Amino acid sequence: MKSATEELHLLPEELSEPPLAEKTTLLDADGKQFAQFFYENRESVKLDQVADIMQTAIVSIEDYRFYQHGAIDLEGTFRAAVKNLSGGGGIQGGSSITQQYVKQVLVNSAETKEEQQAAIETSYSRKLNELRYAMAVEEKYTKSEILERYLNIAYFGAGAHGIQAASKRFFDKPASKLNLWEAATLAGAVQNPSGTDPNAGKASRQRLLDRRNTVLDRMYELKKITLQEATEAKAKKLGFKDVPVPGGCDESTSPYFCLYAQYELLNNEEFGKTATQRKKQLQRGGLTIQTTLDPTAQKAAEKAIKQYVKTSDKPVASQAMVVPGTGAIKAMAASRKFGQNKKKNEMSYNLAADVQHGGGRGFQAGSTFKAFTLLTALDKGMKINDGNSTGAEYRAPGYSSFRDCAGNRVGAPSHGVRNSSEGGGGFKTLTTGTLGSVNTFFVKLEEQVGLCNVVKTAKKMGIKRADGDKLQEVETFTLGVNEMDPVTVAAAYATIAARGTYCKPMAITEIRDRTGKAASYKPKCSQVLDEEVADAATHIMSGVFTKGTMSEYGGIGRPAAGKTGTTDGYTAAWFAGFTPDLASAVSLGDPRGAFEHDLVGVTIGGRYYSYVYGATISGQIWRSSMSSALKNVEPTPFTPVNMERFGGCSGGCAPPPARKPRDNGDGPPSTDDTTVNNDNGGNGGFPNNGTPAPTGQ
Repeated sequence: MKSATEELHLLPEELSEPPLAEKTTLLDADGKQFAQFFYENRESVKLDQVADIMQTAIVSIEDYRFYQHGAIDLEGTFRAAVKNLSGGGGIQGGSSITQQYVKQVLVNSAETKEEQQAAIETSYSRKLNELRYAMAVEEKYTKSEILERYLNIAYFGAGAHGIQAASKRFFDKPASKLNLWEAATLAGAVQNPSGTDPNAGKASRQRLLDRRNTVLDRMYELKKITLQEATEAKAKKLGFKDVPVPGGCDESTSPYFCLYAQYELLNNEEFGKTATQRKKQLQRGGLTIQTTLDPTAQKAAEKAIKQYVKTSDKPVASQAMVVPGTGAIKAMAASRKFGQNKKKNEMSYNLAADVQHGGGRGFQAGSTFKAFTLLTALDKGMKINDGNSTGAEYRAPGYSSFRDCAGNRVGAPSHGVRNSSEGGGGFKTLTTGTLGSVNTFFVKLEEQVGLCNVVKTAKKMGIKRADGDKLQEVETFTLGVNEMDPVTVAAAYATIAARGTYCKPMAITEIRDRTGKAASYKPKCSQVLDEEVADAATHIMSGVFTKGTMSEYGGIGRPAAGKTGTTDGYTAAWFAGFTPDLASAVSLGDPRGAFEHDLVGVTIGGRYYSYVYGATISGQIWRSSMSSALKNVEPTPFTPVNMERFGGCSGGCAPPPARKPRDNGDGPPSTDDTTVNNDNGGNGGFPNNGTPAPTGQ
């Protein structure tokens, strides 16, 4: 050994061994831990906690002379060199377990792609560097210590780093309890963990099975096991149990918030300039993450949802609460339990959030979008009693009556938007049209103020589709044809509550690394609406609880405003609302497919519903949760509307009353059942990329 290394001019070189990945801890606003997760699923163990047969298997297949040679195995290296000189095809290994450990450390320590590539490249220079480091490692540690470190750093596939995590992930047992065929399986996996990952499909599982049998053959060849033992072990099935990874959001007390925070860390450039840097943060671990999660608000949301929707129900209720003026997400909840077990009706994605934060496609938002048309009209100079007259059905005068923001004509005069329980139409003001959630009124209002202007208002308030696609800028935009998520809608409504200040939703306020170094993160806010326009909209929307579509259920005993939203065909039901202190949005729909599985003739929460409106379940969840979340918060009043600017009417006043006086726009609409449940007006089958457009409450 000495003469060989001297001849090659090899001298030991100290290897920097960064600590292995540690857990990341999530704290709520009170500083209490509510989740911990491992980006690398690892649980380091001592060698005496690893079954002897496992140690034998890994040494047999990876480095059978491990206990006899030093840092360099002269026999193995000579054999590889002869192979390399005799016939091309790249440079063969001959790596000892010590060298493999060195390579794993270098890969884990790599700061750049170039360093990662250098750590695994097939070259003589890389091999020589490994040998220098390996010599130092052999001088520093005993063979048992080296094997222990190797088994803890090695990747086995299926997200399992280290022998303990792999043993639990693959076979649901600690490494100390592994039997022969299980040990051979894991020993076989380390050579090509990606190619033999049992989660990757049938072909990968077969490759892992073949590799296991190769290990068993090698163990028999080295006389570590008998022929009978090898034969019996090879007859076993693969036996991969696919045990869920320990830790993670699955075990969090607030799993949906946990998932949101995790995706935020991975995707937001504020937490690292590149995806590699952000990933490295989690890989190195040891982070303590301070979040905006409010335990009181979270419990309020969970309790309210549970009161109206069961975990076993197919439709799912989800809710998000956001603070006006900061964007801090205080709560995120859903009616189903978070997890992978479909038989238990569990859900593995975050329906309260968009796809960038682990969510799904979302649900069409229905008449919650009418708020953006109302705001646009007020911003254009209309007063609270200005309005328009429509019939029971609205048809665009022409294709150019509506233009998207690219200037394309998107009017559809051949298709009608209809009212249902709103009746035959007539004159409606911004106030009565909003309180009654009148479809024809709002589509005509959108025509008056301009579709693109309404779209721009929505975008300024953070509106974007849950699935990440472009907003559909169509005639029925104001009726909520776009799929949304509660976080986005709650943040938009929080903009009204904050008098026109939009704040990007935020879940993380501070990250502290394992050394104690902290980085703080502040709200990202901007004024996007005229303050008095927001006040006027709030004034009108406050009446939803007393004179409009929520009047059957009432308010929450403090200043509040909001809007119901039921889609065409009852495919989804929403309620979005706010106080000066907290905004929230609740959605209800069936994630199997809202159009295939609508909310007609359904049993939810143990109660049968012929039709589910925005006020029916979502509105009541909102009332209950917001009342509890704000129980210990002193009520804050809204800023009164500037009546000099918005009072009365201007060019859009009500026409003179007919012989039999009717609603002139100043009084409240009827609050009987035909008006309370008036937000599913229908739209005459208006096309929206093959799906009916939502309308109503």
